Amino acid sequence: MEDIKEIKIEEKQYPKLLKEIPDAPKILYYRGILPQENESCIGVVGTRRPSDYGQQATLQITGDLADVGLVIVSGMAPGIDTFAHKICVEKGARTIAVLGTGLDEKSIYPQSNLALSRKIIETGGCLISEFKPGTPGYPNNFRQRNRIVSALSLGVVVVEAKEKSGSLITARYAKLQHKKLFAVPGSIYTLNSKGPNKLIKEGATLVESAKDILDVLEIEPQKFTKQIFAGENAEESLVLQALKEEALHIDHIIKKTKLSPSSAATTLALMEISGKVRNLGGNTYSLN
Repeated sequence: MEDIKEIKIEEKQYPKLLKEIPDAPKILYYRGILPQENESCIGVVGTRRPSDYGQQATLQITGDLADVGLVIVSGMAPGIDTFAHKICVEKGARTIAVLGTGLDEKSIYPQSNLALSRKIIETGGCLISEFKPGTPGYPNNFRQRNRIVSALSLGVVVVEAKEKSGSLITARYAKLQHKKLFAVPGSIYTLNSKGPNKLIKEGATLVESAKDILDVLEIEPQKFTKQIFAGENAEESLVLQALKEEALHIDHIIKKTKLSPSSAATTLALMEISGKVRNLGGNTYSLN
């Protein structure tokens, strides 16, 4: 049922970019459709404990990259990786998850992403691992798989990461493999911003939108369009205005809009159903 296949490095269908690194796996295990030569892939990585800002930035930037046809590569870890894969799945876009475990469903980590792993395959994506089915998630496996995330990609985007984050290991591999390196800046007072801000100081491209990445990769954003939502009533208009600059908790939305708690909750629920806003978790909302 799980349909795990394997491919050897000497076979023609073995991912071309991965074959170019000196420590490429001799055998790859996969489920779904392997990266194709005519595809452009970009890695998106970050902390397992993102802020609302990090979540929103990942959803917006990754979603826009997927809209123009880039294939998003990440590690399906909790946090930024999960948000990157999820927005692709929601859009029906291809995404590739490189795992640090075997690909059988009992071994997949985290188990909370089991449904996501199935969706990735259903939407034409791929799960990849160099580890045999049945291999659990030993800590070193995740560090090791980071070189594959980078190798499959034209470049790597780091969203949020502490100074000793595993995402910076991926960034280090990107440099060694002569890939383009991108970083989303953050507050100087936030630990999650230390990694990206350091990368920017060292020469990584500062990213405020998908266009910054497309410009460096010299990809023309023919399909790059932004949907602008309008409020269907006064309450929705107030909420849209409140969320214009940043994601907010419902309490702050109530404070900014001066709506009653019941009116705000009802309006947000209806706006979430219609796709205007997104609940990032814990009743924190952002524009979708």
